[in-house]
Amino acid sequence: MQMKLLGALAAAALLAACASEDNSGAATGAGAAAGGSGLASGAVRPGSQEDLVANVGDRVFFDTDSSSVRGDQRATLERQAGWLAQYPQVQVVVEGHADERGTREYNLALGQRRGNSARDGLVALGVSSARVSVISYGKDRPAALGSTPDAWAQNRRAVTVVR
Repeated sequence: MQMKLLGALAAAALLAACASEDNSGAATGAGAAAGGSGLASGAVRPGSQEDLVANVGDRVFFDTDSSSVRGDQRATLERQAGWLAQYPQVQVVVEGHADERGTREYNLALGQRRGNSARDGLVALGVSSARVSVISYGKDRPAALGSTPDAWAQNRRAVTVVR
């Protein structure tokens, strides 16, 4: 009887510990600042990833099978270029992503083209190419889970990440 009581208490303690995990921002497409900056004071450190996400936006989205930055996404690249001009010491990596459709090889190549396109947009806006590198994750790191048009749209992206 005592063992059953101890087992029930242990299970309750484990469930309570799991319930307190902070999973904010998981698969929301909101970027690194979803759920707060992670700083105890709530202040965002200037020039940080949290600053970029909160004040500028860290991602641009693409149409299906396209690596051309959409017209409605150019403003985000312009804000990123202005932000990078304000913080000349900051270097970034542009991560190219694709939705789940297509082969791994095709999506890695498409993610690379999307990352290159976003990088080229930043460079055209005056950011030194030495400050911007590109990596492709293809379909391996989805922002949104699911096989729906909305999920696919969130996953066709290039994300700018502070190094």
